[in-house]
Amino acid sequence: MTGMLVAAGIGYFLGSIPFGLLLTRIAGLGDIRQVGSGNIGATNVLRTGNTMLAALTLVCDALKGAGAVLIGGMWGEYAALAAGAAVVVGHMFPVWLGFRGGKGVATALGVLSMIAWPVALAAVALWLVTALLFRYASLAALVAAVASAGVAGFAIEHPRGALIALIAILIVTRHRENVHRLLAGTESRISFRKG
Repeated sequence: MTGMLVAAGIGYFLGSIPFGLLLTRIAGLGDIRQVGSGNIGATNVLRTGNTMLAALTLVCDALKGAGAVLIGGMWGEYAALAAGAAVVVGHMFPVWLGFRGGKGVATALGVLSMIAWPVALAAVALWLVTALLFRYASLAALVAAVASAGVAGFAIEHPRGALIALIAILIVTRHRENVHRLLAGTESRISFRKG
């Protein structure tokens, strides 16, 4: 139990590192929370017009998810899963930012790649196809998250499958405003053009 608590604490700390905010400030782009949706994730960083910075944000957010699981694994499988859950929660609700963080998609991908890599590959493929067809990052994230939970429900054993389902629920919950905008036809589309 102590190992799980330590792993979860480390996971939360890693998750709460706001790479999107830090990288855009270092690059002299100001506070990413004042741009676009106000989110600290890669999709909103992309709205600055800096695709390389957006890609770096995505990679860093995914790596903290994978790193948390690896570190948690030092205390066993359940500690790794606890760290995986905590890193996503930390990204979504970082204490340093008044518990207003990102949507958790890239961080969840990092976790998924460590606990069920075939599901992670399927999620990436679904995200890409949905994003290319409809050009909505939020819709792509929702499709990938729900599909991952569905696959995990019958293809992954209970502890890992339960974590994947929990992460999917968190992602869907964090996208509730996007869902409203999608239904209203006012959601912003993915754009690689500056401005």
